[in-house]
Parts: sequence; structure tokens; C-alpha cells
Amino acid sequence: MLALPSAVLFACTQNAVRSPMAEGYLKHLHGNRVYVDSVGLRGLDIDPFAVEVMRELGIDIGRHRQKDFDTLADTSFDVVVTLSPEAHHRALEMTRVMACDVEYWPTFDPTIAEGPREARLAAYREVRDGLIRRIHERFPPQRGPSIA
Repeated sequence: MLALPSAVLFACTQNAVRSPMAEGYLKHLHGNRVYVDSVGLRGLDIDPFAVEVMRELGIDIGRHRQKDFDTLADTSFDVVVTLSPEAHHRALEMTRVMACDVEYWPTFDPTIAEGPREARLAAYREVRDGLIRRIHERFPPQRGPSIA
């Protein structure tokens, strides 16, 4: 089993959908075992569809406040997971001044999905479920009590 990193940063373009969902799920999965944060290149308020599909799992990301790379309080991460090409490029620039692993998980942006509400929610659920699968593969659940 892979050892858990002590700190993980998820990065995407706007820090409104993909990275907050990944942050929320990894926190839910590991509690305080791993420090988790998320960031974007530019910030938007949390997307209501992202909040809704995470709430379906009992995870509340509604209080998430966007951050961008320039306002990130902590830069001591072991792993930076990038979810968009733009964020990947920016994270690689960060590694010039900090030592960390950068992993690129190309992830569809569900905000571009069109159609009725249920079709759009289905796109968000697909992204959520894909992130959950990747998180379980990369940061598998550990045995023992979690401090949440």
C-alpha cells in the first residue's frame, strides 16, 4: 500500500468545481491524516451544482472559498494534483521554487455541459465519480482510526 503524503494540493482553472470536489472528498476519506487544499488560476464562487452533487454523498463543500496560486497560504505540499492543462502548467512553474511531485489528472470541465438540469447534473456526477476513483487509487483508505 502506498504511504499517504502529508500534504496534497488539488489545482484546476477556477477553483469552483473540480478542485473543491477533490479537496472535499480527500478530506472526507482521510480526515486529519492528510492536509488538503485546493487552488485555481482564477477564482469564482463555488459552483452550486458541485455543492449539490457532493451533498448527495454527505459532503458539504458549500463553505469553500476560492484561492488562487498567488494567495495560497501554504506552499509545503508533497503532491500537487492538477486537473486542467492550465493548472498543470502553473504547478510545474511552482516546482522551480519548491520540491513536490506534480501529477496531471486530466478532468473534464462539467460547466461546459449543456442541456436540462438533470443532464448537467449528470456531467457533474461523472466528474465527481471519476475523481473519487482516482483518489481511491492514489490515496487509498488506510486502516485505523481517523481524526476528523
